[in-house]
Amino acid sequence: MSTAIDDLIRGLYEAPPDGFVAARSAAIADAKRAGDAVTAKRLAALRKPTVAAWLVNLLALRRPELIDELVELATAMRAAQRSLQGDELRELTTQRRQVVSALVAAARKLAVAEDPSLTSGKLPLAEVEATLTAAMAEPEIAEQVQTGRLIRAATYAGFGEVPRPRLRLITAEDDEPAAGDEADEEAAEEDDEESAEPVRLSARERAAAERRRRERAQRVRELRRELAQAQAAESRADAQLERAEGAERDAGHLVEDLDAELAELERRRAEAQADVARRKLARRTAERETAAARRRVGDVQAALEDLEAEDLE
Repeated sequence: MSTAIDDLIRGLYEAPPDGFVAARSAAIADAKRAGDAVTAKRLAALRKPTVAAWLVNLLALRRPELIDELVELATAMRAAQRSLQGDELRELTTQRRQVVSALVAAARKLAVAEDPSLTSGKLPLAEVEATLTAAMAEPEIAEQVQTGRLIRAATYAGFGEVPRPRLRLITAEDDEPAAGDEADEEAAEEDDEESAEPVRLSARERAAAERRRRERAQRVRELRRELAQAQAAESRADAQLERAEGAERDAGHLVEDLDAELAELERRRAEAQADVARRKLARRTAERETAAARRRVGDVQAALEDLEAEDLE
């Protein structure tokens, strides 16, 4: 069942990537104002998708039946490869090209409907095609595509990060004997002492035994104070570690967002350069046509003047 946070995340990945960072920041701020630290942390972990990833996400979120068809076809192709059914494999290969082309066209249509300023020349459709083809080859990539939360064009290199182990601070509590064990040891010591003592202890021996008991009690109190201090230090270290991990994660997300924006700017720069080249060619063509037209005007004017001069004669 869809929840409010799931709907919010879906909306982030459905909208054009240009507004992702601002929308995510606003959602995090709302969650913090509501005192929902869990949601705020979950939202902070989201990454901005590239334009190609956004196009694939649109397909997965708006036309999931097309992605399901792609997955079913990929399963059939793998089965044909295992059974070495050449004719069937060739037919499925042709069908694969048709399905991928249809999905790329559907992605373009969805993007233009979402943002009418987009055109095919501004969309990385080749990356979309590569991602869908990769999804057919690798079930893991297909699963990523189906989530509708891709952050970049898929490759065969795989996904995910190796989780880091959480460390535990070892305290004095690990080496300290349990209270019951200590009592047993004391009882055993006293039994040994009693078996070695005469029936009646001297005042001197009783004083020595009492001193040892006080020393042990004092040592227990000291160890308990050290344990409390160590546990407090562990709590402070855990909190510091969590803050450091959050700061590292935020910094990593910022780098990823900037990388995505840089890639988009590089793509737009290349398009602008190509447009400049086209316009320069058009300008040169217009200059040639203008020069030819001026020459023609001059020729016509000269011919007209000659005719007028003849009439005067």
